Amino acid sequence: MKSATIIPGRATYGGVVAVRFLLSFALLLAACGREEGGYAPRFSDRPVAAQTKPVYLLGVHPLHNPQMLFDHFQPLVDYLNRHLEREEIRLEASRDYPSYDAKLYAGHFQLVMPNPYEAVEAERHGYRFFARWNNDADFRGLCLVRKDGGIHAVADLKGHAVAYPAPSALAATMMPQWYIKQHGLDVFKDIDSRYVGSHESAILNVLQGSTALGCTWPPPWRAFQTTRPEEARQLTPLFQTETLPSVAVMARADMPPELVDRVGQLLLRLDQDATGRSILAKIGIPGFAPASHATYMPVRDFVTRFSAEVRLPQAER
Repeated sequence: MKSATIIPGRATYGGVVAVRFLLSFALLLAACGREEGGYAPRFSDRPVAAQTKPVYLLGVHPLHNPQMLFDHFQPLVDYLNRHLEREEIRLEASRDYPSYDAKLYAGHFQLVMPNPYEAVEAERHGYRFFARWNNDADFRGLCLVRKDGGIHAVADLKGHAVAYPAPSALAATMMPQWYIKQHGLDVFKDIDSRYVGSHESAILNVLQGSTALGCTWPPPWRAFQTTRPEEARQLTPLFQTETLPSVAVMARADMPPELVDRVGQLLLRLDQDATGRSILAKIGIPGFAPASHATYMPVRDFVTRFSAEVRLPQAER
């Protein structure tokens, strides 16, 4: 019978190698298990150093649902970031007007595009004007009825329900409520005023027959006509209101003045080349214009009259 020959040092070395191999294999299996449990690698097209840039949040009032808001406004944010060397702007959507207003008045955003009523309130909370959407002709209430709904005049709304996005929506709520009052109806006694959360929801409420009237403003209505043309053809405007200065562009007071000036210059020049015009078309405006405190005096005057004769802007009644 042959005896085993042991070579000094070899058995110990082989055992270590085997143990190391088994440990490595076990770690690999464990890592695979974690990946199946939800781990996903993260990739970036920017160098690691770029992640140390100061980040400034841009909050756009919820004229669209969050996904559509990103579809419409992320190209603008990408454009600004391509032209800013030391800073980064990030778009943040809000699910509805109350959540947006809460963040706005708490100073959560550094850059904002609020509706004009929110803008004059934001100025009281530490924001300053530096630009606006150059589409004042669009900033009006647009109120829709079903073509087969039997509503042909404001007086026909008595006893029926009306859908608005939110109490603080200026063009799509306050201005239509003012119009209805001026045409002889009490918006809380003669009709059932409902706040449904968004412009799309106001349109859908009247489309589905849940309300007799749905109030919005031209950009969401045009978007609805583009994305859902068959359903849009079932609706028609009952009335439009007068206009006011459009959506503001504002900066929190503690933002670096040179950065605000740079963003303002980029916005004001956006309509001067094909790339910029395609970005503006995505938003649905012809361009941006300068703005100041004085630009929004007509809004302040309207809110004063509305508060005295209809209701307080932030209150449902």
